[in-house]
Amino acid sequence: MRESTAIPDTSHPGPSRTVIADRPIDLDPTLAPLRRGTGDPCHRVTADGAHWHASRMPSGPVTYRLAQAGPCGVDARAWGPGAAEFLDGLEHMLCLDEDLSGFAPEHPKVADAHRRFPGLRMLRTGLVFEALVPAVLEQKVHTISARASWRTLVRKFGTPAPGPAPAGLLLPPDAQTWRRIPSWTFHKANVGPERARTIVAAARVADSLERTAVRSPDEAARMLRTVPGIGVWTAAETAQRAYGDADALSVGDYHLAAIVGWTLIGRPIDDATMIEYLEPLRPHRYRAIRLLEISGYAHKPKFAPRTPLTDHTWH
Repeated sequence: MRESTAIPDTSHPGPSRTVIADRPIDLDPTLAPLRRGTGDPCHRVTADGAHWHASRMPSGPVTYRLAQAGPCGVDARAWGPGAAEFLDGLEHMLCLDEDLSGFAPEHPKVADAHRRFPGLRMLRTGLVFEALVPAVLEQKVHTISARASWRTLVRKFGTPAPGPAPAGLLLPPDAQTWRRIPSWTFHKANVGPERARTIVAAARVADSLERTAVRSPDEAARMLRTVPGIGVWTAAETAQRAYGDADALSVGDYHLAAIVGWTLIGRPIDDATMIEYLEPLRPHRYRAIRLLEISGYAHKPKFAPRTPLTDHTWH
């Protein structure tokens, strides 16, 4: 079920624009990876179906509102010092330059999902550190725990979003703030020492990480993995949001290989088998995963093992 909040008063002046693509844009599934669960302080969906998000652009903070404008269009409004930069780069963010001419999946479920959801786009925010921190929080722990940690830390260290934002919408902390968060504060937010050290290490080189957005996805992912604590899975999760990488497969995910196996083959498989099986879909392996997710095909039997919830706060 999609969470919705009250509609803010948008009469407050702010720049706006509408982008029209040459093929459909389905805004809800396209933007879904930006929201880190129900109650994400940085993302809201209001009762009119508009998506509101708060980010830190290189030119400054921005609150933006995106709404569907017909099958091929998006209406955008933005507030704050980063508004003009965000609006100028909207086509880039929504990957309207994607070339899908070579994407012809043979598996009937993937092919059917692609036919039913032609408006799914990738995301290319260019905001690498902003995408990286939540991914680090989700390393090797249950998503429920990771997103609770994200909410706790953003509510404590984030700042109010500019403009007529929905109530409670916050900008994520900047890199210097993440760098200064004490270890015991991470601990109270149920973030273990390894993940806390990774976030602090990434914050120290945040400016360098942002520059990876202009490189090829493969090269950018390699550079991300030079930061201690960032592996293939975390780099892929970041690339899916910051680089627009349609091939960024989250190898090492606790559930993904089993889901792919049950969905496409009818049995569980491991990462190596998943990589081999999905090879014909390169360079669109992540796109195929997203299509299976939003189409409802993706599944894993209920008897499969669950990720244990980890609590770092009790001792």
